[in-house]
Amino acid sequence: MKHRDLTITPERIKKYAAFLREQERAAATVAKYVHELTVLSAFLAGRPVSKGVLLEWKEDLIGRCAPASVNNKLAAVNGFLAFCGLNELRLRKLKIQKALFLNEDKELTRAEYVRLVRAAERAENQRLSLVIQTICATGIRVSELRFITAEAVQTGRAEVANKGKRRVIFLPDKLRRLLKHYLQKQKITAGAVFVSRNGRPLDRSNIWRDMKKLCESAGVEPSKVFPHNLRHLFARTFYSLEKDLSRLADILGHSNVTTTRIYTAESGAVHARQIGRLGLVVT
Repeated sequence: MKHRDLTITPERIKKYAAFLREQERAAATVAKYVHELTVLSAFLAGRPVSKGVLLEWKEDLIGRCAPASVNNKLAAVNGFLAFCGLNELRLRKLKIQKALFLNEDKELTRAEYVRLVRAAERAENQRLSLVIQTICATGIRVSELRFITAEAVQTGRAEVANKGKRRVIFLPDKLRRLLKHYLQKQKITAGAVFVSRNGRPLDRSNIWRDMKKLCESAGVEPSKVFPHNLRHLFARTFYSLEKDLSRLADILGHSNVTTTRIYTAESGAVHARQIGRLGLVVT
């Protein structure tokens, strides 16, 4: 296919989405890539794809979006170009300097986590209290909560399937006791523990919305309150005790320990205290 012949049409985007699904890419990833290509198509306004117009689009992104967001959009388009056999048109990602310390304004602390759980209990929302504790005590993704079943509570282990990989998650005994009591109360004998009123597993939006409602009574900044921060807290807590990055990567379901390192980063304040404890200032 010659460059001048390629325009990004809904039909081509549909074919690429089908290809991604055949590659067993996550549904959320497919949806995101389709969205990014649709937005690019609107930007091109019928113009054929060329290096020049792609660079124009990239410059527009740089002016509007954070570097990480730009790179995510480039990844979507670069994949599409490779699918079309146009690797020579692919765009270079932005170089982003790795942050040495996490942003203290964004990461949830252990004390804040406890306050969220207590706030859910005060609101008599036992389901939300247990959802928060289950994610934080196991390190699972919120999308994996559906694998926490009545059967898993009985055996003490849940088999999680995500992104083409399977791993076993162990449920702490204290958590199992709480979940067993909840199951008895809800008269759930099989299937997902956490379900909506119509019996379907809770989704990300349900949990995110309910957690946000706790912020004021828990005294926690809303910017810190979302399910994935519970997974980060689990990772930091596990690593502070075990110092085993490879094992942690296995537990979290990461293919690369480089990703896991991001989860275990400490804040600058914590690092400063650690440096102070070295006792290397003499006078």
